[in-house]
Amino acid sequence: QVQLVESGGGLVQAGGSLRLSCAASGRTFSMLLMGWFRQAPGKEREFLASIRGSGSSIVYTDSVKGRFTISRDNAKNTVYLQMNSLKPEDTAAYYCAARTLLNSEYLYWGQGTQVTVSS
Repeated sequence: QVQLVESGGGLVQAGGSLRLSCAASGRTFSMLLMGWFRQAPGKEREFLASIRGSGSSIVYTDSVKGRFTISRDNAKNTVYLQMNSLKPEDTAAYYCAARTLLNSEYLYWGQGTQVTVSS
């Protein structure tokens, strides 16, 4: 089992920045592929970014490329999502998730943290 706890959400004005954190426990963190997702009211959950255990092989969805940066600190069992140039359409609940390379689906999810971007 893996437990994930997100933090860092909040209210920010358009153009501002936030850094989300996701602390993991319960399994060797460096063996986990970590991802960030978001879900806005009435919309489907959207993949944002992922990063492999070594910190290599980073993937972003097009809508956040150049604005969001995923990173991880394996010594702290934490993955981050730095969000810059935020837009009102970035308003959503943000979730981190984890999976192993043997699984195609994310098996472990955090409880989410709300990000609200005002115009």
